[in-house]
Amino acid sequence: MDPTPPITPATDGPMTQDEKQFFRALGQRIAERRKTQGLTQAQLAETLGLTQQMIASYEVGRRRVPVSLLPPLARALGVSIEALIDEKPPPAKRGPAPQIQQKIERLTRLPKAQQKLVLQMLDGVLHQASR
Repeated sequence: MDPTPPITPATDGPMTQDEKQFFRALGQRIAERRKTQGLTQAQLAETLGLTQQMIASYEVGRRRVPVSLLPPLARALGVSIEALIDEKPPPAKRGPAPQIQQKIERLTRLPKAQQKLVLQMLDGVLHQASR
């Protein structure tokens, strides 16, 4: 790994509840990934130029993980930054549903007896078309 300069923690005042929740969850992901990699807190700290106590503070969410630490931390843990911060890609935009899909969705809302009748008619048409 390439050496990175020591990183100092952010101390921008008390954390909001949302920040506390975010940094606790981030710390849990860091700890889980560190353990998966077979690293101790001391080994990870040495790789990052930090102390074991800093890593422990990050893992329990007591301290904010500085943004500048995310790239070297992700590299050391063998994950992407997105995976580290649990950033999920936005869901794919869905275009207009094809007409047949819209009809199937409407069919699923019909009473069972009507669904059965429609499916029997559909089976008959498909059977004739396959001859």
